[in-house]
Amino acid sequence: MKIVSVCACTSGIAHTYIAKEKLIRAAESMGHTIKVETQGTIGTEDELTAEEIKEADVVIDIAITGTERFEGKPTIKVPTNVCVKAPKKLIEKIENELGK
Repeated sequence: MKIVSVCACTSGIAHTYIAKEKLIRAAESMGHTIKVETQGTIGTEDELTAEEIKEADVVIDIAITGTERFEGKPTIKVPTNVCVKAPKKLIEKIENELGK
């Protein structure tokens, strides 16, 4: 499965990067590809391209702005703490919902 995600955190910048790393590790360990954009006080990093979004099977939206670019894509909205505490369970739930 191809996953794209955008991470941001209203409680502090550290959680944005923790969520990013945990999602990447979980997705890759489960055989999926993932690209994660971050939005924070220092701006946007690793911005998703239109092509990456188009090719994605699912979008994981973590407390972000600018979601109109994901219109028509299956999108899962989750709080940052879910990605920090249980990224594999989140991906397993997505697999079950999408049949991937």
